[in-house]
Amino acid sequence: MSSTLDFQTSFGGESRCELCPLNRVQAGVAVRIKQLCAAPEVQSRLRELGFCEDQIIRLVTSQSNFICQVCNARLAISEQIARLIWVEPVTAPAIVC
Repeated sequence: MSSTLDFQTSFGGESRCELCPLNRVQAGVAVRIKQLCAAPEVQSRLRELGFCEDQIIRLVTSQSNFICQVCNARLAISEQIARLIWVEPVTAPAIVC
C-alpha cells in the first residue's frame, strides 16, 4: 500500500482522503480499516479489540483521545495508535456492527 495521501475535494468543498491514517479522519465519519502499520504485538492487541482489517468503524471524537465505535462498543485510543491504523472512506451507507 502506498504511504502517500490521496486527497480529493468533493463537490461540497469537503476534503477527504482515499487512504489515510485514522488520525486524519473527521469525527462522525465511518471508515473501513485497510492496514495496521504497527509492531506485530500491537497489531495483535488491536485485532483483539476489534480493529481488524476490513472492519467498518466510526470515529466518534478526535480531540485529546480518539474515540471509535467498534462493534457497538466505544473504545478510546491515543493519537499515536490512530496514526498506525490506515483506513478508507465507506462509499455506501454502512452499518457498524
